[in-house]
Amino acid sequence: MSACSVNRRRILNLWLPRLPIDRIKRLLSVSGGAQGRTSDEPGIVVAKDNNALVVYALDEAATRFGLHIGQPLANARAICPELKVYDADVAADAKTLGDIADWCDRFTPLVALDPPHGLFLDITGCAHLFGGEAALLQALIRALAGQGFAVSAAIAGTSICARTLTRQASGTIVADGAEAEAVSRLPVSALGADEAITMGLRRAGLKTIGDVALRAPHEITARFGARFSTLLTQALGEGDAPINPRKPLPDYIVEKRFAEPIATDTMIAMTLSRLAETLVASMEKQGKGARRLEASFFRTDGAVRSIAVETGRPVTRGAVIDRLFRERLDALADPLDPGFGFDMVRLSASRTEIVVQEQRDLDASVHDNDELAALIDRIAARIGGKRVVVHLPQDTHIPERAVLAAPAQHHLAAATQAEWSVRCAGEPPLRPLRLFERPEPIKVPFATVPDGPPHQFTWRRALHAVVRVEGPERIAMEWWRRDGKQLTRDYFRVEDAEGLRFWIFRDGLYDSELVDDGGKPVPAGWYVHGLFA
Repeated sequence: MSACSVNRRRILNLWLPRLPIDRIKRLLSVSGGAQGRTSDEPGIVVAKDNNALVVYALDEAATRFGLHIGQPLANARAICPELKVYDADVAADAKTLGDIADWCDRFTPLVALDPPHGLFLDITGCAHLFGGEAALLQALIRALAGQGFAVSAAIAGTSICARTLTRQASGTIVADGAEAEAVSRLPVSALGADEAITMGLRRAGLKTIGDVALRAPHEITARFGARFSTLLTQALGEGDAPINPRKPLPDYIVEKRFAEPIATDTMIAMTLSRLAETLVASMEKQGKGARRLEASFFRTDGAVRSIAVETGRPVTRGAVIDRLFRERLDALADPLDPGFGFDMVRLSASRTEIVVQEQRDLDASVHDNDELAALIDRIAARIGGKRVVVHLPQDTHIPERAVLAAPAQHHLAAATQAEWSVRCAGEPPLRPLRLFERPEPIKVPFATVPDGPPHQFTWRRALHAVVRVEGPERIAMEWWRRDGKQLTRDYFRVEDAEGLRFWIFRDGLYDSELVDDGGKPVPAGWYVHGLFA
């Protein structure tokens, strides 16, 4: 094999032609609904097509009766009266396919969807870990068949070639450069082109892919379009389109496989601890630390459970990673269910950063920041990163926008360096201790016009008589953000007869903003925006 061919991609395509009916049968077998049924009883899944119910998927027993996809339900019942009929659930099928894709991550992290019932696996450079391509293909087919799925699979140098072979010649492994020979005898329908194109090719006497390949490319493009010409080129191995993996490839991956599945918390914790040390050693060689880590647990029955933790600073110690995952596992509302055990555990660093060396021996603030960041990481691992926040000042005079609540893990440095306005000694606070997220309306029977305070107001069905007032503080809204439709506010700090202090405002200016389309004055709206201590 030449050096250039060594770098060629190898794509494994999976196709589950009976996924909808297989999913329903698995569900019935788990819930006990399949009691009394035999495997020979035919079953189909139906879906609506042009206001008529047609066969969407069918099992092997239904196939033996001569039923086929697209057949009207009435015709199918006439042929097979004892037919078991189920309604299609596209969302549930998509979730099942996603679960299978998660399970396929054990073979390669590059897994892409091939809708509606297929998957692409980029196995370039990893097949030898499973005994070669043939062993990998057979292991995958056996495992999925054991889970109750009918499955076809093939391996080729391009994704389209692999998919074409999967539909017609399951189990085929095409050597690099032999794609054209492998698909030449297959019918043109195997390409998966539109039915109109397939019919046009047959009418032209082009029944196999090899027949089409013998024609000049410009003839095919002129008659059937550039899209079909590209599809043909990729099926012949003369071109390829990259697959679109469901998940981005992590920066670092370490994993542990078990001949005997593990199920105890002790073994899971020990495995994560060892993987953390291995991961840190790999990152240390390139001077990097982890900012986001994900642990995936692969069960023997195909289920996969993943948990993730994030850190405020790049982590370079295995003990820290171990501690974060212990916190996360202890706080899970839905604990890990090992079932019959996990046969593989994977730890990956999906986001890493270069570690910046700091002087730690003499600078006490560095140690303080490290301890604070570690505390935030532990709390975030237990209750969620979005619930641990810091407040940052914003360059605006609008009260509700003056402070931004941001995740502490990502904005701790900005929070420690933030500059807040200093309160003048001996002066009352300009802003209330408690600011409402949304101003609450109040009823004001009368107020001093044009820009005076109210003498009393009703808030939450309680009447408050105003005895002291400071203001107004006029705040004009940011007209460039809301097309100038927001009104100017006049804020007042008021105290009622019982000593309660409020921050209220009138929304709009008399004679200029508080008028209708005809120029007539309209009543002002009054609101309470906060409470002073």
